[in-house]
Amino acid sequence: MAGLSIDPTAVVDGDAAATSGIPHAPVLVRFAEATVGRDDGALAAARAALRAELGDEAFVDAAAVASNFERMVRIADGTGIPLDAPVAALGDDLRSSLGLGNYASAARTPRVGAVGRALVTITGPVLRTMLRVVGRVRGVRSPVP
Repeated sequence: MAGLSIDPTAVVDGDAAATSGIPHAPVLVRFAEATVGRDDGALAAARAALRAELGDEAFVDAAAVASNFERMVRIADGTGIPLDAPVAALGDDLRSSLGLGNYASAARTPRVGAVGRALVTITGPVLRTMLRVVGRVRGVRSPVP
């Protein structure tokens, strides 16, 4: 929506973060990985680095996003909520490129068939354009300074 061209694999490959096109990706990926890890020292260092690079307000935003995502994943996994078919079809390429099918919870996600892939091929560009237009109308900008 912000009109950036990015490499989303940075979220699963810390080495790709620096060249991903995502503003401040290395420090954000380091923080995200430390947040879900078990090393308190790594988490403290990642917090300090994030605050130093982006400031307190962005640090709080990043912590809120990471916490909310973790909460949603735990609820979905705990209750067995699968992705619905349209969402699964729209995100199939991204999930594949990120290797998300390797996680145990992916077993509950419906497989995308030929019809679903065809519909995404046809409607995907229109939906992406609509999201960009909505973002511009609402004044959406890059989420980080």
